[in-house]
Amino acid sequence: MRPAMSNLQISTDRSQLDVPLIYRFLSEQSTWAIGISRPVVERAIENSLCFGGYVDGRQVAFARVITDFATFGNLVDVFVIPEYRGRGYSKELMKTVLAHPSLKGLRRLMLATGDAHALYAQFGFTPPQRPESLMERYFPNIYVS
Repeated sequence: MRPAMSNLQISTDRSQLDVPLIYRFLSEQSTWAIGISRPVVERAIENSLCFGGYVDGRQVAFARVITDFATFGNLVDVFVIPEYRGRGYSKELMKTVLAHPSLKGLRRLMLATGDAHALYAQFGFTPPQRPESLMERYFPNIYVS
């Protein structure tokens, strides 16, 4: 566990994650995973490098990296619960994610954001250098039935 400059503690210990909180946020409050099922959230956590942010033992932040630990990573599901926003926790979380030894030396770390471009720009993220080379299969309403 790494104490941040604030009272936020960040850990990659999956056993500390508040999975019900993560599930509720993603399925009910996120802009990207509304309606996601709990089994899908659990499988995503199991197959990713996860970062939990805690204040006084309560989880208040989360980030997940999907990676091969050698060349590529995709940063996803980054959030701070609403009542803890505005305290610099997202910046502390990003610093910790990017400093993680298993993510050092990746050729490409990608993310998608609808509204946090300024946050990620502070950490060196830019629009794709060659957007014409990127393609995707995207199913925005896959979790909504």
